[in-house]
Amino acid sequence: MAVLGPDVSVHNAAYIHETAHLYGKVSVHEHASIWINVVARAEHKEIVIGAYTNIQDFVMLHIGDQTPTIIGSHCSITHHCTIHGCTIGDNCLIGINSTIMDGCVIGDNCIIAGHSFLKEGTVIPDNSIVMGTPGKVIRTQNNYVRNRLNAYLYYQNALAFAQQNYRAWETPEFPQIVMREMARLQAELEQSGIN
Repeated sequence: MAVLGPDVSVHNAAYIHETAHLYGKVSVHEHASIWINVVARAEHKEIVIGAYTNIQDFVMLHIGDQTPTIIGSHCSITHHCTIHGCTIGDNCLIGINSTIMDGCVIGDNCIIAGHSFLKEGTVIPDNSIVMGTPGKVIRTQNNYVRNRLNAYLYYQNALAFAQQNYRAWETPEFPQIVMREMARLQAELEQSGIN
């Protein structure tokens, strides 16, 4: 059974794995998923996890001395990341074992490569790919479709896990579901006129 402190707010359409520990003022929005051995602590300020965002296995979410932790919608915070008192925009992917420190602001549609370290106060513009220690922008491109698709896969996986189906990605129809969603997202991006 997940450990949820008295100040934690979880939307009834979110998925929380039974090994998660959430304490303090933590808000989990609709269709977000909190995976195995995630810890979130907000002894002051707050932690906000946006709609359809997935917080993957062994992630640590904590607030900074002066800053909350705000994670937008349709984000993937991948395995073993430390997210500490920062703001992450919508449609972002934070790669495995990355650390994002106090006061960082990451724009929408960004990818932070695995094992990156963003030092305090780093500001990353929209549509950036970031790599390194300390993390630096290495390329600018719109990652909307790729990142939204990854979040969608975890949304589907959370629905399956909630029904004790741990092999949803191997079903014969799953590749077709993924292709349909990718086409839908690509059309959505093209209609927006944003490249």
